[in-house]
Amino acid sequence: MKIIDVSERTEFLINALLEIWEKSVRATHLFLPESEILNIKDKFLPDALKNISQLVVAQEDGMPVAFMGIEGQKLEMLFVSPEKRGKGIGKKLIEYGIKNFSINELTVNEQNPQAKGFYEHLGFKAYKRSEIDEQGNPYPILYMRLNE
Repeated sequence: MKIIDVSERTEFLINALLEIWEKSVRATHLFLPESEILNIKDKFLPDALKNISQLVVAQEDGMPVAFMGIEGQKLEMLFVSPEKRGKGIGKKLIEYGIKNFSINELTVNEQNPQAKGFYEHLGFKAYKRSEIDEQGNPYPILYMRLNE
């Protein structure tokens, strides 16, 4: 596996990341209705991927298998292809982000207990909860900080 800080965000790369995102969300975000998944994928995610300050991609055999987006010291997104989950790729990305970008905070959907447990295992601790997500939708969010 190779971790790359992406500088050139080609259409090919964005499309590959959209595919990873959709597969990952369908495997982990069971609370999201189909219309919401498609809305996020079509209307919000392409711009987010193009404009996030730091885009980091994990590759195997030259192809993306996972990615994360970082803004300041906050992890804004982390998605791993479902077939690659449980193999340490997410952990390696987080460790890379902590070392290289000083990641110390993130948000996670409360309705995604696997992700919450993953972040807790890596040393993050919830310090705040919101009934709505950052877009105002009725999906409770946990705000987490790295417990150093």
